[in-house]
Amino acid sequence: MTTAKFTQGSTLSHIIYMSSTGAIGLTCLFLVDLLDLFYLSLLGEQHLAAAVGYAGTVAFFTTSISIGLSIAMGALVSKALGQGKRESARSYVTNISIVTIFVSFIIMLLTWFNIEVLLSLLGAKGETLRLGTAYLQILVPSMPLMSVAMALGASLRAVGDGKLSMLSTIGGGLVNAVLDPIFIFTLGMGIEGAAIASVLSRCAVFGLSFYGVYSKHKLIGSWYSDSFKAQLPFIMAIALPAMLTNVATPIGNAFVTRSIAEFGDSFMAGYATINRILPVAFGMIFALSGAIGPILGQNYGAKLMPRVRKSLKDALWFCTGYVVLVSLILFLIEDYLISGFNLTGDAVEVVILFCRLIALTFIFNGMMFIANASFNNLGKPKFSTWFNMGKATLGTIPFVLVGAEIAGVKGILIGQALGSVFFGIASILLAFKLIKQKEGEAHRDQEFADKLAEVTTTSTVNALSSGCSQFAMFSEECDSKGCNLLLADNDNNGKS
Repeated sequence: MTTAKFTQGSTLSHIIYMSSTGAIGLTCLFLVDLLDLFYLSLLGEQHLAAAVGYAGTVAFFTTSISIGLSIAMGALVSKALGQGKRESARSYVTNISIVTIFVSFIIMLLTWFNIEVLLSLLGAKGETLRLGTAYLQILVPSMPLMSVAMALGASLRAVGDGKLSMLSTIGGGLVNAVLDPIFIFTLGMGIEGAAIASVLSRCAVFGLSFYGVYSKHKLIGSWYSDSFKAQLPFIMAIALPAMLTNVATPIGNAFVTRSIAEFGDSFMAGYATINRILPVAFGMIFALSGAIGPILGQNYGAKLMPRVRKSLKDALWFCTGYVVLVSLILFLIEDYLISGFNLTGDAVEVVILFCRLIALTFIFNGMMFIANASFNNLGKPKFSTWFNMGKATLGTIPFVLVGAEIAGVKGILIGQALGSVFFGIASILLAFKLIKQKEGEAHRDQEFADKLAEVTTTSTVNALSSGCSQFAMFSEECDSKGCNLLLADNDNNGKS
């Protein structure tokens, strides 16, 4: 029986376990992306690396929408389990999977029919545009499959099965790693071969994730229209802000990509390289954002606010220590990275700047990841949207424009990093303020229940306390329109 395992034991231990298992899986996938770039660089054509950079920006946009849907899965399922409502959790897994299929299919169609336009807007031209288009025409149709796989992986993390979530992504990474050289070199398919290998990798991730959710944890239940209609407002209340939150990042990156493209393919090749190195180096921090959510959600659902605060503090310290350590390693191996990817000229300058300075500022990106997970799981998903949109616009555009004028491509990257510093600090401070507010609400509810106990009979206490508890749980999860945004008790909906 699946239980709320994060409501007991050391919060730091839970964070390390969930982040480590998640990081291993994510790093495996990111490492394969890095191998894609390495294999293509062996073909000796610089515009191949640039094409992957442009295509990666578009692919990141579609993946970010999928991440938004998976956030809703993690937040709602973990909270349901924290409240002891397993049937609600199963219902959410089924219904969110259906929503994910529908939304991702629509986005896939819109993207596929506008691939060349999107790449042109980013600055791709000539042969680079042709290669990027060929790559995405193969990769983009697999978006719905990958979106559902990511949502199912989030449900595995929500129940605390970080190991199986990790194994599903490792499996996909191994499939890609084996097939990449076969398609690229043996069959001579070049960039199209890399795309085909990635599609087959996504199929493997989906298969393994589905097995874990359906067979091992039995979290996919029967579909009922009444249950779907009842839960849909609560799903979209988290999913829509989360999608907007995650789309903000690729929008900001798209502006940076376009700005760097003005300086030529050599700089773009360097930028594509650091975009592949970064997720491999900081896979633990990307995983931390997915790991902290279920831990916060289960403890918040169980009304254990001190554990919620402790989880946030532990995550912050963990993030800072990890980024400092990895930044030091990148500084020491920068020459090996440059020679390994056959970089020359302007591309070298970009990678050196990343290894010596930009990497360290990822601490503040980590702060935003942790804060966003807090907002999404504590009933304030719109906060995530505001901060990410703010960072993608006010925290990116003016900094990049000024940086480009002062120091060219180096100024662009430094400007983008400075924006993350301001928004990272502001978001984590608001996250702690939100927890303090929730602690105050819980304290007031307890005081009210204690006063009732002093003036009523035992039977009346039981009745009033039950009513008070239900009212408090309802009221604290309402938005300004009076709608419950987090969780409906739909254990029996649609079954009558």
